[in-house]
Amino acid sequence: MTDTTPASVEDYTQLSSKKSTILLMSIMVVAMCGIVYELIIGTVSSYLLGNSVYQFSLTIGFFMFAMGIGSHLSRYVNGRLIEAFIYVEVALALLGGMSSIALFLMFPFAPWMYQVVMFGLIFSIGTLVGLEIPLLTRVLSARQGTRTSIADVMSLDYIGALFGSVAFPLMLLPSLGLITASFAIGLINIAVALLNVIWLRDYLRSPKRTLYIVLGMFGLLLVLTASATRITAYAQQHLYFDQIVWQKQTPYQQLVVTNTWKRDDFRLFIDGHLQFSEFDEHRYHEALVHPVMSWTGPSQKVLVLGGGDGLAVREILKHPNVERIDLVDIDPEMTRIGRELGPLVRMNQGSLSSDKVNIYNQDAFVFIRETDQVYDKVIVDFPDPHNEAIAKLYSVEFYTMLSARMSENAVMVSQSTSPYFARNTYWTIAETMRAVFPDTTHYTISIPSFGVWGFNMAHKTPGGQLEDLPEGLQFISPQVFAASQVFPADIARPDNLKVNSIFEPDLYEVYLADLN
Repeated sequence: MTDTTPASVEDYTQLSSKKSTILLMSIMVVAMCGIVYELIIGTVSSYLLGNSVYQFSLTIGFFMFAMGIGSHLSRYVNGRLIEAFIYVEVALALLGGMSSIALFLMFPFAPWMYQVVMFGLIFSIGTLVGLEIPLLTRVLSARQGTRTSIADVMSLDYIGALFGSVAFPLMLLPSLGLITASFAIGLINIAVALLNVIWLRDYLRSPKRTLYIVLGMFGLLLVLTASATRITAYAQQHLYFDQIVWQKQTPYQQLVVTNTWKRDDFRLFIDGHLQFSEFDEHRYHEALVHPVMSWTGPSQKVLVLGGGDGLAVREILKHPNVERIDLVDIDPEMTRIGRELGPLVRMNQGSLSSDKVNIYNQDAFVFIRETDQVYDKVIVDFPDPHNEAIAKLYSVEFYTMLSARMSENAVMVSQSTSPYFARNTYWTIAETMRAVFPDTTHYTISIPSFGVWGFNMAHKTPGGQLEDLPEGLQFISPQVFAASQVFPADIARPDNLKVNSIFEPDLYEVYLADLN
């Protein structure tokens, strides 16, 4: 390979069929990479900032806008089109490959810094992706005409986008995770550049120099990909501060179990949100389980929605009259670690291995619609409604379906976020329950890891009372439960509440407003 420039370096009319095919395949691959970078940024922002619809809408919208800017800027590239394309690929591989780790490392500092980096990446990557298509279209149109080249380029661009959008949730995210996936896609980007350097070297001004640059970037991304496990561990320690003892990206969520440095305090995080701390989880789970289990009425058949860690089931098993517990958690990995991960098994006392427990790994909405079981007590332990998919599980339609699966004197309870930090959200959940059930009970407790936290109970039949609690409880008692039903003025029920519905998902908007 020499550094001499042939006289035909700008003449693309004689581009061979094989070289044209390489350019067309490059378009498909880089389109796949571009859509994956977009999905990675949206997913990281959803994990760290919540509100997935907002984050993905923002990412997609600004990404498309940046692509338009890139397409406009391509008019100012007046020569060396293939060389320009290769250098765009180098820049894209670097920015896209580093996008995930950059966002994770920036998040702990300040929200505005994260936003600056996020928008910088979106605009930079989008602009580079927008540059690629016009450059290659101009090259190919010299050989086969504008009509054919545009048709070929755009069709392969859309096919590549389809591959990327399907591969990310089904293969890349669950098998590689966010950081490794971004490095790997960057490696694919630079591999495309390397292939073009080798096959189209006659169209480069300085093939040797370009090759060295591309090989250098290829080597860097290869090292980063090979070291992704260590880099991921560093980023997670930077994000969670505590020692990470186990973590996995599943098709549904990111699960992380940590332990503090100063004492044994195992914690579970889902998508970056704390689910429990060993230090005070007994307060949460005793308050969630025992009031509903000790309420007037039968308790033979119990349904738990969520709660794959097994801690709620541990408390349910303290009631000897329980005959059957059906636990529904969409993520099989969550229930697996509830049965097998040492710290969790110790904490839940092996509850998920009880003969009374039946585990169903499916969407709770689907389970309730399809099951023919009838339950005496129902315990709902879903995450807060921080996206529409979860908000539907706090809807009047879901509660109506749930009521149909409850026995005549059945009672249900739901964790309902904080009435202090999300006051309107808490009472909107209560109002939605009241639209379905004839009687409701509301109570709030203090949990050091979460602050003030609230629960809502709904009764299929009005009346009833708290009866005998199991012995040996650490927190909940008749006196504590009675006091927990008193709401001070700053967390009291507000006026003008709406009922949350799938068709009008007000709860999601209310939750966002509460957090802001």
